[in-house]
Amino acid sequence: MPILITDPSDPRLEDYVSLTDVALRRRAEPERGLYIAESEKVIRRALGAGHRPRSFLMAERWLTDLADVVADAESHDVPVFVGEHDVIERLTGFHLHRGALASMQRPGLPEVASLVADARRIVVLEDIVDHTNVGAVFRSAAALGVDAVLVTPRCADPLYRRSIRVSMGTVFQVPWTRIDPWPGGMAVLQSHGFTVAALALSDDAVALDVLEAAPPTKVAVVLGAEGDGLGGTTVAAADVVVRIPMAGGVDSLNVAAASAVAMWALRIRDR
Repeated sequence: MPILITDPSDPRLEDYVSLTDVALRRRAEPERGLYIAESEKVIRRALGAGHRPRSFLMAERWLTDLADVVADAESHDVPVFVGEHDVIERLTGFHLHRGALASMQRPGLPEVASLVADARRIVVLEDIVDHTNVGAVFRSAAALGVDAVLVTPRCADPLYRRSIRVSMGTVFQVPWTRIDPWPGGMAVLQSHGFTVAALALSDDAVALDVLEAAPPTKVAVVLGAEGDGLGGTTVAAADVVVRIPMAGGVDSLNVAAASAVAMWALRIRDR
């Protein structure tokens, strides 16, 4: 049976305490071995990817919409907490628009070599710290057939609550892992036959159209941090530097928009 909660200080709800963006930036979710899935769609995608729930927290109306999830949780002794919206809001620190949360156990990350072994199109995110951008890149990667995403050590966490929400749960759909060290790890990609294409404003950059006209069999597109772009060492180590032709006096796009343009231009056409 669902467990009714009336006290936001209930110790059984520790996973859900202070889920505001500011609070989560101060909390090392990876070290706790959990992440928070928010909304029915995201929860279902996480479960569909085989991720293991620790508990669920929802308003009562979601017991009907998530009846199958609740039944499965109860059959595996996973607690389902139910409370009024004001109690949940006091607990989490924000208004729960989508009605349901799940505390999920983080899965282990694969090795880079095994993840890219059969891939033809991958994206590398270098030090992108905005969780919204990370989530948006994953959503584009899923839509445009990217085989895997690699994130560098200082990149924002794809399983951060906001990243997951913006991605619409596609962070569970697109295989990903961290590449460390970086840019030293670029050699692993090149040894697997990838042409590493750094998206950057550089004097020797070729237009994306050129690469699109004769795309390599395997391409790894590297995208840089907001503002500063890619590091000089990364650009120097790449096989080719690519730019998106611009008009209207604009020099560059937001990294999420640029990633979508590059992924579309270099997509596998036989899929």
